Amino acid sequence: MELSYQEKLTLIKLGELKRAKFEELVQKTGLEQVAVMRAVLGLQAKGLAKLNERSEKVVKLTKTGKKYADIGLPEWRALKVLREKRKATLNDLREVLSEDELKPIVGLLRKEGWANVRKENGKLVLEITERGLEAEERPIDRALKLLAGKKVVPVKEMEKLVPVKELKRRKVAEEETVTERTVEITPAGEELVKKGIELKREVSVLTPELIKSGKWREVEFRKFDIKAPVRRIYPGKKQPYRAFLDKIRRRLIEMGFIEMTVESLIETQFWNFDALFQPQNHPAREWTDTYQLKYPKRGYLPEKELVERVKEAHERGLAGSRGWGYTWSPERAMLLMPRAHGTALDARQLAKGVEIPGKYFTIQRVFRPDVLDRTHLIEFNQIDGFVVGEDLNFRHLLGILKRFAVEIAGAKKVKFLPDYYPFTEPSVQMSAYHPELGWVEFGGAGIFREEMTKALGIDAPVIAWGIGIDRLAMFKLGIDDIRYLFSYDLRWLREAKLVW
Repeated sequence: MELSYQEKLTLIKLGELKRAKFEELVQKTGLEQVAVMRAVLGLQAKGLAKLNERSEKVVKLTKTGKKYADIGLPEWRALKVLREKRKATLNDLREVLSEDELKPIVGLLRKEGWANVRKENGKLVLEITERGLEAEERPIDRALKLLAGKKVVPVKEMEKLVPVKELKRRKVAEEETVTERTVEITPAGEELVKKGIELKREVSVLTPELIKSGKWREVEFRKFDIKAPVRRIYPGKKQPYRAFLDKIRRRLIEMGFIEMTVESLIETQFWNFDALFQPQNHPAREWTDTYQLKYPKRGYLPEKELVERVKEAHERGLAGSRGWGYTWSPERAMLLMPRAHGTALDARQLAKGVEIPGKYFTIQRVFRPDVLDRTHLIEFNQIDGFVVGEDLNFRHLLGILKRFAVEIAGAKKVKFLPDYYPFTEPSVQMSAYHPELGWVEFGGAGIFREEMTKALGIDAPVIAWGIGIDRLAMFKLGIDDIRYLFSYDLRWLREAKLVW
């Protein structure tokens, strides 16, 4: 039976101890903890040793708990002041309590029945009660003493004194799981030790000096078991959702799309709505559906010629349209708001000028009042894009959307439904099937209306889409709650993997 140097050394020491705590075995061998664990697992696999593990939930003091174990809980320090003065104001208690301790102190004293509270000359006054004068040690005080003396106490033992959730609520203690490991030698291991184990000096590299001197005959070369369990190492990496966005951006650039960028998250209603041929009396422009800036309230409109064309499209119509038939207000168009959709950048780019044919995209942070749940956020990312060309039609749009959902998002099933948007005709909604959530809507698309494109100076057809990229990320990262994309869960941040 072949044994490594660590296994031999561990078995020899274990033969002396017969049964030992893992930490004791580490001390006896003088090896690193990881090396001893690897050796013990190797010996166990060969039937020479046995590793026993027992896990138990324990309670230990927090930093706050250690402080209170030394100086006393806030209610006891406050009670000491009351016992001396009989009654005290909050200013009197400030001498012995911090501001954070002062906030809940009135409630704590009243809960214990140690003080009555009333107002005198507009000030809050606490007066000690008979119960406060006779107050004795409580279960929570005994629990604090016990923890201060023992460092850790089993949860079962602590629950006999006071509920652990109460200690956690007071932030004086926390729970953790401790594992006690013991190692014992088996009869087969004892027999091998009795026969004698030759312990040679171990090396991991065959050097020229060992060969020349002939000492390679006297040493033992370390064997490496690549299947042996080792400590996990988590190297630095990008946040999973950030990595997903970067991957999407790279894919689109590889497909020939040009990225549209803008520095500000704040937009005028002109670019967010008016330039998209969305009427000023549309319900989506009200406070219930979009955020608005309180200060500054208004921004600036672009060049006069463009504003006049947009105004004409709204009031009288362009490209054979009759428009919306109302008096367009430049003051309403100047109102500032956090961007509600990335399509505002489409309008900016079209007005600035585009290549025909041309493909453009942007990934932008957008803001909408909504109810937070597993598929909705009030602040999220959206990927918007458009393709402009002389011969484009609706089938081209559906093909691009399906390719995007299947190849980039990894959706297995995709379906399209008719929809309505003020700036596209025809319009379509795209949904994909999630194994946990069922059918999830994550995109709207269509062909930009001529009333919009002609006002922006474009005469060719433009197919466009806006997709909730956060929902696509749920597919790729295998999560069923969109809020997890911004989670502080260290385990998820370390182990989350993108599947492409």
